[in-house]
Amino acid sequence: MKRLFPPTPKLSAGVTALIGCGIIGGATLLPSLIKPAVAQNTPSLLEFRWDSDAGYRKLYFVQSSQRRSDRSEYYFMLRKKDRKTAILKLSITVPSYFDAKIRPEALSLCKMKLGGVLARSKCTEVLPAVFEVNEKQTAIEVFPDTPIPTGGTYAVVMNVFNPSQGGMFQFNALAQAPGDVPISGYLGSWLVDID
Repeated sequence: MKRLFPPTPKLSAGVTALIGCGIIGGATLLPSLIKPAVAQNTPSLLEFRWDSDAGYRKLYFVQSSQRRSDRSEYYFMLRKKDRKTAILKLSITVPSYFDAKIRPEALSLCKMKLGGVLARSKCTEVLPAVFEVNEKQTAIEVFPDTPIPTGGTYAVVMNVFNPSQGGMFQFNALAQAPGDVPISGYLGSWLVDID
């Protein structure tokens, strides 16, 4: 019977051990060299809440980094289905334990193009708006030059360093519609996770 392949040389136990150590050693260094992937969309498909009720509405967002103390860009989005009227003023409540410095000059209002599997969500047009952040850093007020219309997707873009402690942070959106009575109504919440 004729062999199709040449015989493989026998390796000594020492050579085999060195090859094994190289593979294992390389495998232990690999996780420290690779930067973890960041979720481009609202991170959780399944969300558990202790006190879930019909009054809570989850809003879509994009976060560039979930690492603690890392520079991150947040896109707090309001899609067409999230609002029924135009928005004259948008208020975002920030948790008191979100210990990041929010500066008005690091905020912008954008008209967005939503991404998907093959493309990222991106800002197509920056809209003129005035931003106010209260002294305790627990509220962001957005005053667009013209009311945000009901069609399309818009986002408040925030550039900050993530908090130094991890956890979940719930940002709430309240909108004031044009009209005689200046009452803000609840639009929904963005639930942000920091590792």
